[in-house]
Amino acid sequence: MIIKTAEFICSNTQISKLPPPVKAEYAFIGRSNVGKSSLINMLTAKKGLAKTSQTPGKTQLINHFLINDHWYIVDLPGYGYARASKSKKADWDKFIHTYLDKRESLQCVLVLIDSRLEPQKIDVEFCNWLGEKGLSFVLVFTKADKQSSIKTDQNIARFRKALLETFEEVPKHFITSAETHAGHDEILGFIDEINKQFTIPELDY
Repeated sequence: MIIKTAEFICSNTQISKLPPPVKAEYAFIGRSNVGKSSLINMLTAKKGLAKTSQTPGKTQLINHFLINDHWYIVDLPGYGYARASKSKKADWDKFIHTYLDKRESLQCVLVLIDSRLEPQKIDVEFCNWLGEKGLSFVLVFTKADKQSSIKTDQNIARFRKALLETFEEVPKHFITSAETHAGHDEILGFIDEINKQFTIPELDY
């Protein structure tokens, strides 16, 4: 797939104000500072599309980006950022979980994992929640350029092993780098295949 156009559509804190669910959506989520904005910008070849920041937890809204006038990348707030207040965190969690669980046009959740780290409890718990809800997701290991491929493979194997304690099989995974563009073609190819089978959901209003 070649991305010809990528445009910011809206930011929201209210599910009711999201765009009509008539185009396929792919949600990107991960711990704060996992490199989500950089990955989105790399995939779309649009440097300033998603706002990157040195301050973790900058994304506090659901951001919709329309790709090729055909499908959406949905940039979700990072989880696990310590400097947010408890009540703010609770609001975010409810908001994110409601979106993930109820959004009719959501096709897949791309869970971003820092490839440099051993399995983090918060990442494993989030994957388990997706599994409990029966939501389709894949794993996207970021920042692979920051270490050797052997180290990346070791950490991926550890993460897969951690998931196998609760999953019968581990979802598909991608290895990415915003610097080297690793994973670019694989992720867009994966999305392209799902898009081919997308049908507009029947909505109960």
